[in-house]
Parts: sequence; structure tokens; C-alpha cells
Amino acid sequence: MQRVKLDQIDHQILRDLQTNGRITNVELSKRAGISAPPCLRRVRALEDSGYITGYYAQLNGALLDYTEMFFALVGLNSQAQSVLKGFEASMTDWAEVRECHMIRGGGDFLLKVVAQNKAHRDSLTMGITETEHVARVTTFETIRTSKDTPGVPVEVPSHVET
Repeated sequence: MQRVKLDQIDHQILRDLQTNGRITNVELSKRAGISAPPCLRRVRALEDSGYITGYYAQLNGALLDYTEMFFALVGLNSQAQSVLKGFEASMTDWAEVRECHMIRGGGDFLLKVVAQNKAHRDSLTMGITETEHVARVTTFETIRTSKDTPGVPVEVPSHVET
């Protein structure tokens, strides 16, 4: 994967695609100030170099009966690589576990989990607790989410480097 050196146009393309992954190439090229064919080439280069890793639709979980979200701080009884990797592998099999982060300080993993209701949430919590090598689980129930912005900040430089 060859990394490309990003310029102002690339930053604009990344920002616009992250905001709206369904934007047409024609609209994207207009916003970037270039014609459509070179814009498409740039998007492909950004994909090939790993800056763009995928496209997805952000869904309304409540309309799909996922009304509960919580975070689980998980501590394991060992930090051996085989145990850490085993826990990560087991979490990939759980559809309700939407994010799994190995962390430092206070625990080993932080999970973002969705559930259909409180009983489902409790069942998932017990399932995590019963996972091999899990020593402790602390859950944090989400009351409301005031910000949920995927991706990373993309600043468009005001000048072009030479």
C-alpha cells in the first residue's frame, strides 16, 4: 500500500466523503475544485493508499429495536498475548459488541455494546462476565448521546505546500 502525499484537494475530498459517503463524484469534484475524472483518480488513490478504508450507512438503532447502549470496562485475569488475542477474537463473534478497544489504565478492554432492551443488556453483561479469562466487568449505561461523529477531524489546509 503506497501512501500518497496529501494536498489541499485530497483533504477536501476526505472531509466531504467522511461527511457524506453517498456524494456523487460530480458533486465531490465541484467541491474540490477539479473535474470529475481526476477527482475519481484521487479517490481511488486515497482508497489504495489506505486513507479511505470503507463506506457504510449510519443506521438508526432505535428503529431496529436496539434501544440500549452501554460501555463495558473489562479486566482480564492475565495480560498474556494469547489471552488478550483470545478475548478480542471472542468479541468479534458478538454482533452486539460494536467496538472493542484494548486500553491502558483501569482495565484491559473497553467495549461499546448495543442491546434491544434492559433484559437483553443484562444478558449480554452476564455473557461478557462469563467469557474465559474475564476477572471483572464494569458497565456504564448510556442515558443519552449528544455527539456521535464517526471518523477523525479532517482540516483542509488553507495553503498548498510546495
